[in-house]
Amino acid sequence: MGVGRWLLGMTFIFGLLNVSAALAQDNDLTQKIKGSFAQGELKGLHSVLIVHGGETLAEVYFPGFDQRQGLDIGRIDHSATSLHDVRSITKSVTGLLYGIALSEGLVPGVDEPLMAQFPAYPDLIADPARKDILVRHALTMTMGLKWDETAPYTSTRNSEIAMAYAPDRQRYALEQPILYPPGTHWTYSGGAASLIGALIVRGAGVPLDVYAKQKLFDPLGITDFEWQKLSNGKTGASSGLRLTTHDLAKIGRLMIDKGVWQGNQIVPAEWIEQSLTPSIMTSLNLRYGFLWWLANDGTPPDWFAGFGNGGQRLTVNPGRDMVVVIYAGNYNKSDAWKTPTKVILDFAVPAIEARQAD
Repeated sequence: MGVGRWLLGMTFIFGLLNVSAALAQDNDLTQKIKGSFAQGELKGLHSVLIVHGGETLAEVYFPGFDQRQGLDIGRIDHSATSLHDVRSITKSVTGLLYGIALSEGLVPGVDEPLMAQFPAYPDLIADPARKDILVRHALTMTMGLKWDETAPYTSTRNSEIAMAYAPDRQRYALEQPILYPPGTHWTYSGGAASLIGALIVRGAGVPLDVYAKQKLFDPLGITDFEWQKLSNGKTGASSGLRLTTHDLAKIGRLMIDKGVWQGNQIVPAEWIEQSLTPSIMTSLNLRYGFLWWLANDGTPPDWFAGFGNGGQRLTVNPGRDMVVVIYAGNYNKSDAWKTPTKVILDFAVPAIEARQAD
């Protein structure tokens, strides 16, 4: 055998060994997650997808009781093709849609007065105490208006549920009492996201889910999704989206690549940067951007995420080239954060750190 052919053969063999080692590592990570679930350490977990540098390190699904927008749908055998509620990760997607609409000249700039965008409410526009509320304050949930989502999402004591029953949802979100100067205090608000969604719909002239399909989902190759309607028949901007794990991971990849997907600029890079620029510290000791949760250190932040009720997570760490999607069924539970946090800190991060150290 010639030296050239020998070297070629050895390269092929070493390549197979490297692939085998990677597969063994990936399989080991999956088994660790399964073992932790079997021991009751990952309660309510439905799905995990861990991607590093575009390569899937672990993908695992568990059967479990689930809901569709708050309604029980029984025990589901979750899989790679299953649609799952992303809950308030919907808000983060709405934020991306606003950036697209802004680039098309369909919505007002972030520093435009918010009340002025709703001419149907001249009394609110004329209120001098509200004149300094800007569009950016809705994007960052810093409008300074009274809002409380700490009550269960089955109670009208919860502001988002009260808004759902209000005769005019937009007015309800805008007319709440002023508690703080705009931009100075963060209050979690589905109403803020709903106002952002309303501006997109008005500017685009089509329902929010239709605009999302045209401008975001179709370009990303997301062909199977649901976006649940509100009781008024409209698409909600703060929740209701249902995606597979892989399709939600595409959005994480899109963020790492500054809005580019397969060579096409889907979301303006400038908007991605603005979305991930910390605006304020939240009550969870995390910072907040344009409808995205941001790590409490680093500029740009070390990681960012979309959070959803019940343990839904899209966590992205650009420095580690990491995208993690987690679905769970711990809806309305105060400790729902524990399962996704354990998956990320105990499994995803150590596995990727080990690969990067090799």
